[in-house]
Amino acid sequence: MTAALEIRDLVKTFGDFVAVDHVSFQVNKGEIFGFLGPNGAGKSTVIRMLCGLLTPTSGYGAVAGFDVTRNPEEIRRNIGYMSQKFSLYDDLRVEENIDFFSRIYGVPKHLRAERKEYVLRMAGLTDRRATLTRLLAGGWKQRLALGCAIVHSPRILFLDEPTSGVDPIARRGFWDLIYQLAEGGQTILVTTHYMDEAEYCHRLGLIYRGKLIALGVPEALKRDLHSHKLLQLETSDLLASMRALEAAPGVLDVAVFGAGLHVSVADLAAGTEQIRRALSQHQIQIKRLDPIQPTMEDVFVGLIEAEESKNP
Repeated sequence: MTAALEIRDLVKTFGDFVAVDHVSFQVNKGEIFGFLGPNGAGKSTVIRMLCGLLTPTSGYGAVAGFDVTRNPEEIRRNIGYMSQKFSLYDDLRVEENIDFFSRIYGVPKHLRAERKEYVLRMAGLTDRRATLTRLLAGGWKQRLALGCAIVHSPRILFLDEPTSGVDPIARRGFWDLIYQLAEGGQTILVTTHYMDEAEYCHRLGLIYRGKLIALGVPEALKRDLHSHKLLQLETSDLLASMRALEAAPGVLDVAVFGAGLHVSVADLAAGTEQIRRALSQHQIQIKRLDPIQPTMEDVFVGLIEAEESKNP
């Protein structure tokens, strides 16, 4: 497949601080690529370099075939950008916002009416075209912001925490729109802190302390998370169970997850027996103890913990 985004050994330093440390990956045309990492990990710095807003200290980056160092203006003409703040004008009507961004993005005059109608249909806002933007619910504002980001038909779309602050139904509907855009050939790089959304992406990259520590398909990352196994545990006393298991032989990690615990063990059979024994000694009743597949949250936490153990 054709690479829409490509970076090799990308580095960005600010004085002695290394914000991005030899990051390499590529994103193919029509792919939805999830870019994950905690606050301060380097996500935004990478995105700013890819958008032509920051110059790399070293390394190579290309967006739509244009070098991020040599052709930042060409890159900006070929990308759309949407942030969690939506960048809309609340005192304008829906169609006035679309008109404004059409001019900003340089849509030719003879195409503006056609592109506006496309955005209104795509976002489901045809009947709300004359509504003041400030009167729209969060989910509709989100759709409008996406429409304004793609009004110029960009080849590549950057979505930075685009579903933050909207309800789960609106989030699911928004992802339906993202899939439609990808099926139409647009390439999408999205950051999110919702771990369930990470599973909607075709591939994921996890950045931590400026380094890319994982790259792959969500299912493969979950399958290859650890050599050890994961158990869902529910008991009569959550906190006492955590304390009892933290020092138990064969138990590698214990974390609160919902109303229960996720317990990592090196060996499934031996680990299950150790858990039963440890809890029995503390008169803690087991309500559920079953092997489960890791979630993306388990992957996220596990990979970061593994990285921490390398560099304490």
